[in-house]
Amino acid sequence: MKYAEYIKQIEIESLWSGRRHVVWNLDRQVNILSGINGVGKSTILNKVVKGLASGGEFPSHMLKGVHLIVEPEDAKWIRYDVIRSFDRPILNLDAVGKLNTALSDLTTELDLQLFFLQRKYLDYQVNIGNRIIACLQSGDADTALKAQKISEPKKTFQDLIDDLFAETGKHIVRTENEIRFSQIGETLTPYQLSSGEKQMLVIMLTVLVEDQQPYVLFMDEPEVSLHVDWQQRLIDLILTLNPNVQIILTTHSPAVIMNGWADRVTEVSDITDQI
Repeated sequence: MKYAEYIKQIEIESLWSGRRHVVWNLDRQVNILSGINGVGKSTILNKVVKGLASGGEFPSHMLKGVHLIVEPEDAKWIRYDVIRSFDRPILNLDAVGKLNTALSDLTTELDLQLFFLQRKYLDYQVNIGNRIIACLQSGDADTALKAQKISEPKKTFQDLIDDLFAETGKHIVRTENEIRFSQIGETLTPYQLSSGEKQMLVIMLTVLVEDQQPYVLFMDEPEVSLHVDWQQRLIDLILTLNPNVQIILTTHSPAVIMNGWADRVTEVSDITDQI
């Protein structure tokens, strides 16, 4: 399967019931969609994501009237993830009860996201462990350096999270396979974090487990639960963890663009035409 590195253009023939034709030419790295409530920011993201819901295959699975141009243009698949901001209570408790965890641990949608990300994190660690073993067995002269490079993204993730959570005295327990935190001698699970901490952990884990592959990260107002300092650092943190990601996000927060991203902001009105 040939995967795209990034999306070059999104075209939506009709945003709502025969109105508003959308053509959005995208930057390789950072794309920020802005506009007043109800103008169509989330609708644009949702239409694209819904069309990719069959594992990232396109154009055969794209919604009618939604078109993508990607790089390279003959790619038929896209790696992507979606992050939404609202920490609502879990509605389908029966489904949660079937998971191999205590029902009382999972009370919100962020908790559920963290549960599944923990599984991906374990798979990620197995993958990099196998790669390190293969590297050490290769007998190459620079084996140790190559092995260190393979493990570097995980260490970077841990260092970034420790830095973000330092003010509350939380640190990742690096001897655990699953994500756990130490705080003043007590061990905490991710489900015991604040909403803002959970949101940041979801974002950073989502980026980490893609293992620095080129992929698209869609985020719909990811800043809602985040402290303003974290909002300001958000894009830089993501790119530090994976410089190959393409970020496509909606936001209402000026803080998100304060670290030099103002030129990557697109107003919905600038990419839509009435039809």
